[in-house]
Amino acid sequence: MTTLPTPQAVQTQTLNAPARPPVRASRVFMYLGLLVAALFFLLPIYLLVVTAFKTPEAINLATTWQLPRGLNWASFSDAWAKVGGNMGNSLFLAVTATLLSAMLGSLNGYALSKWKFRGANTVFALMLFGMFIPYQSVLIPLFQFVKALGLYGSIWALVLAHVVYGIPITTLIFRNFYADVPDALIEAATIDGAGFWAIYGRVIFPISIPGFVVVIIWQFTQVWNEFLFAATLTSTRSQPVTYALSQLAGGQAVSWNLPMAGAILAAIPTLLVYILLGRYFVRGLLAGSVKG
Repeated sequence: MTTLPTPQAVQTQTLNAPARPPVRASRVFMYLGLLVAALFFLLPIYLLVVTAFKTPEAINLATTWQLPRGLNWASFSDAWAKVGGNMGNSLFLAVTATLLSAMLGSLNGYALSKWKFRGANTVFALMLFGMFIPYQSVLIPLFQFVKALGLYGSIWALVLAHVVYGIPITTLIFRNFYADVPDALIEAATIDGAGFWAIYGRVIFPISIPGFVVVIIWQFTQVWNEFLFAATLTSTRSQPVTYALSQLAGGQAVSWNLPMAGAILAAIPTLLVYILLGRYFVRGLLAGSVKG
């Protein structure tokens, strides 16, 4: 039979319990500094939301920081009417380019980490070199290449450009991820008679979810926010939302509520990606970084 402690025993244990360490002043100042920094970085978002809900007549320098007197939802409907079709182009572009570059990077990382061949390190280094080539330096030859393929003006020109530019970073992420996969798994599958594609489909691909999460977040964000290729490789019908946003602010008299509302609408897909997959991002990014 279990005996309950008496009130005197409970009081004695409470008095003898170790006291919590006092909060250091340095930690308080650290948190205050982080709070100030967070508020500073959130100021653009505050201005973005506040301006989007204002009417054009209420937008001026004197009332920049003031809250709107009423919520002007018409800004979002007007902005959607002008960029809604471009949002569909961006969604198709980002999803297609992200999935293609992720699959190619996964296959490259698998081959370069588990099926090493002569010159594999050189090939990998040359792939990584592509990460450091700026868009501007290849814009003219890329334009000529896309035009020679007959893709100029179509959304597939952007898909091709972003897939090629995404291969280096996706290969790097997957190669580091697969380096942490035990070679014994590959050897056991080889003994069972599995080849290159069978091992990838039955062993490697099912455990690649963390790596795909990192690549999807990274590539989707990069492709969605890109502007230079969008402005040079597409026509009006296939332009993504980033180019359409620049047109909302065109002209001499700008209704700033429309660009701000359009920017909020354009940011929603990437925010959803981070909200749904963000908790897996750091976990997948660090996979393969620690040995032993």
